[in-house]
Amino acid sequence: MFRSEGCQRVVWSFLCFALLSLGSYAVAQQGDKPKSDPKDAGTATAVSPEQGDNGDPLKRPPSEKQKKENSKALKQELGKSYKKWLSEDVAWIISDEERQAFKQLSNDEERDNFIEAFWQRRDPTPDTEENEFKEEHYRRIEYANEHFPAGIPGWKTDRGRMYIMYGPADEVDSHPSGGSYERPIEEGGGETSTFPFEDWRYRYLEGIGQEVIIEFVDTCMCGDYHMTIDRGEKDALQHTPNAGLTLYEQMGMSSKADRFTGGGLETLGAGPNSSSLQTKEFDRLEQFAKLNAPPPVKFKDLEEEVGHKISYNPMPFDVRSDFVKVTGDTVLVPITIQIKNRDITFSNKDGVQRGVVNIFGRVTTLSGRTAQTFEDTVQADVPAELLAKAVESSQVYGKSIPLKPGLYRLDVVVKDVNGDRVGTWRKSLQVPEFADDRLSSSSLIVAGTMEPVPTRNVGTGSFVIGTTKVVPRVQPSDGKPVSFKRNQKLNFWMQVYNLSMDDKTHKPSATVEYDVMNTSTNKSVVHSIESTDTMGNLGDQMTLQKTLAAANLAPGTYRIQIKVNDSISKQTLDPSATFAVE
Repeated sequence: MFRSEGCQRVVWSFLCFALLSLGSYAVAQQGDKPKSDPKDAGTATAVSPEQGDNGDPLKRPPSEKQKKENSKALKQELGKSYKKWLSEDVAWIISDEERQAFKQLSNDEERDNFIEAFWQRRDPTPDTEENEFKEEHYRRIEYANEHFPAGIPGWKTDRGRMYIMYGPADEVDSHPSGGSYERPIEEGGGETSTFPFEDWRYRYLEGIGQEVIIEFVDTCMCGDYHMTIDRGEKDALQHTPNAGLTLYEQMGMSSKADRFTGGGLETLGAGPNSSSLQTKEFDRLEQFAKLNAPPPVKFKDLEEEVGHKISYNPMPFDVRSDFVKVTGDTVLVPITIQIKNRDITFSNKDGVQRGVVNIFGRVTTLSGRTAQTFEDTVQADVPAELLAKAVESSQVYGKSIPLKPGLYRLDVVVKDVNGDRVGTWRKSLQVPEFADDRLSSSSLIVAGTMEPVPTRNVGTGSFVIGTTKVVPRVQPSDGKPVSFKRNQKLNFWMQVYNLSMDDKTHKPSATVEYDVMNTSTNKSVVHSIESTDTMGNLGDQMTLQKTLAAANLAPGTYRIQIKVNDSISKQTLDPSATFAVE
């Protein structure tokens, strides 16, 4: 798609050319026009329509030369958007092979198709409309431009480039003013003074390794941090005689000049670990080269993915994820996996039918870093005579993992051991940020089991959240709501955060309304109100637990809605969930 300004320039150039031609034409007509003959007075000359058109410069068709010039101008304008995409938008993440392939494309249709396929290859959830990788990529560019400019746009700087390619570091050791610095022993020890510098630590980068540390140094002290392989470059006293000496240099066991004569990659100076550092120089050089290369494409092409899905006998299962605040920057993410017994292959052993399922899960960032993994085995033992009834039940597995707020990808693989079948599940995982300045809540969990746990088990074990064991019902993949039989209990669990406190009583003041609505009639069949005044000694957080007997509800589909009204801050919450009674 070309830009409007370019189109206007082409049109304006054409109009200017036409007007100049008109002026030249008029002068030529006046100069060549024969003098009027009195004998011709009163005589009219007939002009054909074709002659009339040729006489009007605005109607005259452009020459072949003008056509070529206009086409060239338009092509240059159209090409700018693609050049910008290649040299700016994806400059740090496009592979050399992709870059060469893009440059060889001959028309805009091919380029558009290439760009679409480029993002699809990197989409962590190709079965959804959203492309989380693309959204995260442009968010990173925006962040880099805002936080890392240095006389040039932030995305062009080394810090911006690393941020765009690998995302935020797990830890950042920042020294924005430089100054006094106590060297770690692996850098030679001793005290010196440094230029401003930052160390970015990544616990793991796929294709690069574990415990990756990237150092940026601002030697000009102008905000232009550049990535360096030489950790000695940040030493501001490096070229000052007898200043900023290492431990060996202080003891006379080495000379400061030795830093520059060893021929190594770094100018750290001799120290207790010098020999081991020298053996690791090739590793550092290899790591540095990998960091400067575009990240590998981590996700399969859609066509390959579809082919892979068809090639095996799938093992169906359902997954649910919830979010519970732990601290200001940590969220507990309970992941529940539900497998129907009818989909598990049981084998008879000594009169007991046993089914075994292996479960593996992995949470990764969009840049491919592994944030969490879990692996376990679920075993179901059923007496042989009861197997026919047990097929209507399900096996439920739970794992709670702590994560920082942000966008992740969750992959789950389930293997039916006896049946040798494998099922996969992949979805994006948006972990919310629970801000401290607004009323918020955890997920509203509709649970099959909700019971207090012994004091020794508080906060530990499967499905345990704080002092309560909460086993969620998992919505099936066919879109139907979770269901309960009439002889079962309905359980609802939720936490509320950031209730405002009264300045005098130092207590919250809020009401909680519970409404169970029949979705077919949209009428409330259960309604109750509670107040924080009757809930005991509460702080700015409260846990809501409600149990109903399904026998009190007629078969049908219902919606539970919980409305929290904070009387002090005047904020409200009204989360809801749907369930069915059989």
